[in-house]
Amino acid sequence: MSAESTTAINRSIVDLLDFIDWSGVECLNHNTAHSLPNAIKQGYREDEGLYLESDADEQLLIYLPFTQVVKLHSIVVKGPEEEGPKTVKLFSNREHMGFSNVNDFPPSDTAVLTPDNLKGKPVVLKFVKFQNVRSLTIFIEDNQSGSEVTKVDKIALFGTTVETTDMKGLKKIEDNH
Repeated sequence: MSAESTTAINRSIVDLLDFIDWSGVECLNHNTAHSLPNAIKQGYREDEGLYLESDADEQLLIYLPFTQVVKLHSIVVKGPEEEGPKTVKLFSNREHMGFSNVNDFPPSDTAVLTPDNLKGKPVVLKFVKFQNVRSLTIFIEDNQSGSEVTKVDKIALFGTTVETTDMKGLKKIEDNH
């Protein structure tokens, strides 16, 4: 891939927040006083006093459907040094997962978050696995310290929307034959 085409791709990568279908969002095992919108919604996720917190144990299972098909490039998961997420498994287009069956399916990608990631350094995903994403399930399996509570300050997804086929481009190919 040429440097020019790489630059063009990077310019089109956006925060996918505006493409989340909020009516279908789910989060399992969250403390109701510290729920998912705190970590993901614009304005909330920038507020240092707001965060998502696990409830019964350290695990969280988040389901995010999109309003249109997206290509996922990277994810930012910020959290505190001790209670911040450690192992994050991502599942593309896998609906209705629960804690009872999350380990029955291979994740599309797994990230082990470093202190730099917890401060906001993006995790670049296996782009080929996230080309046609209608929904994303995020399984936070454990946290940095092994404590009972996981805290997430911010989740941000970056990628592009999937563009429709350019019919003019198809016509030109036909004309050459």
